[in-house]
Amino acid sequence: AYLTVSIEPLPPVVVGDAVTLKCNFKTDGKMREIVWYRVTDGGTIKQKIFTFDAMFSTNFSHLENYRKREDLVYQSTVRLPEVRISDNGPYECHVGIYDRATREKVVLASGNIFLNVMAPPTSISVLAADTPAPFSRYQAQNFTLVCVVSGGKPAPLVYFKRDGEPIEATPLPEPPAGTGSWAPRNLLHRDLDDTKVPKSLAADGEVGGGRPLATADPPRGLAAERGPVTETIPETVVSREFPRWVHVAEPIYYFRHTHAPVSDGTVEARATLTWTLNPQIDNEALFSCEVKHPALSMPMQSEVTLVAPKGPKITMTPTRARVGDTVRILVQGFQNEVFPEPLFTWTRVGSRLLDGSAEHDGKELVLERVPAELNGSMYRCTAQNPLGSTDTHTRLIVFENPNIPRGTEDSNGSLTGHRSFRLVLALTLTVILELT
Repeated sequence: AYLTVSIEPLPPVVVGDAVTLKCNFKTDGKMREIVWYRVTDGGTIKQKIFTFDAMFSTNFSHLENYRKREDLVYQSTVRLPEVRISDNGPYECHVGIYDRATREKVVLASGNIFLNVMAPPTSISVLAADTPAPFSRYQAQNFTLVCVVSGGKPAPLVYFKRDGEPIEATPLPEPPAGTGSWAPRNLLHRDLDDTKVPKSLAADGEVGGGRPLATADPPRGLAAERGPVTETIPETVVSREFPRWVHVAEPIYYFRHTHAPVSDGTVEARATLTWTLNPQIDNEALFSCEVKHPALSMPMQSEVTLVAPKGPKITMTPTRARVGDTVRILVQGFQNEVFPEPLFTWTRVGSRLLDGSAEHDGKELVLERVPAELNGSMYRCTAQNPLGSTDTHTRLIVFENPNIPRGTEDSNGSLTGHRSFRLVLALTLTVILELT
């Protein structure tokens, strides 16, 4: 008797699709059985998934204890109604017939197929690396956008656009294996050949003199990771919104794409776009990250607009603070949508904060047990991101507390005077009585 087995090849399929595995065979012998196997661990393990027993004309799934996911369409044809990532891999169809000579010996033939299961990305987001970060008025600084794409198989194609136009970027090599961090850092001279540090506006002449301001070379790459080398420029010369060392020039972008496998069989892809930030032209620029994938009918997209903070909205609780109260001053938002995340710094105008520190970081400033001496004190909140900086002031008004007589609290809000004297007298009398 003769027996031949072949399996029709399959194109890549998408998670959730129905898949039919068709095993074709030809024989002039008597059928014994048809068995489908899933091959795992590089071919070392073969797991039965479906069997057709020709002797009894029965079929059964070997996975029904977990969940019956196969249907026998016709003897040798198996249908997976909802394919999953875990179904990805090789499969074999084994066909057995009785040998004509012995009537007991079984002759086997097999065919194999690889089921390639694709999964579209499930999420995409764009964030800024190394945030929150301060605004630099005097020196160029690098800025990096990170696009994170999760849930895809195979790895997607990721690219950036600016104001709807694709960005032509210089590719960078992948970081060494084992770095353990996705966060991009400032690139050094060994990474780029044309790195320059911008010159000071006052390099060739005295600011405010008869000579015009010197023209700074436009930065052609990323500022090197080194200490400031520019001269100190008086703040009266530099705009409080944007620095003036930057000329309107076409930025040079640098692109890096990496991906890492996830335990579920998908990958997490990360793409970074790095350039020398120019707040004059980058403020309010729209950047988008787009993803192309064979399992997607159209690209996925996530976008952000780079915006400097403007007009912080500050609230104070309680609105009518009294001596001894705990006052909280909080930044609740801005007049605009700010990206990347701002950095907040609190200072007290003309003096130190209540706890003796020169400044406080964070969205909220807490003043514990405010004394009467803080009445009329002014507090400045500076909100900044790499695109710009803005200041907002608020004045603290402290009212008398009827529960605390005037003159009975010190600078820390503690009670003094008659109450403290009575407390000391009571303690002294108690000691004397115990001794006697």
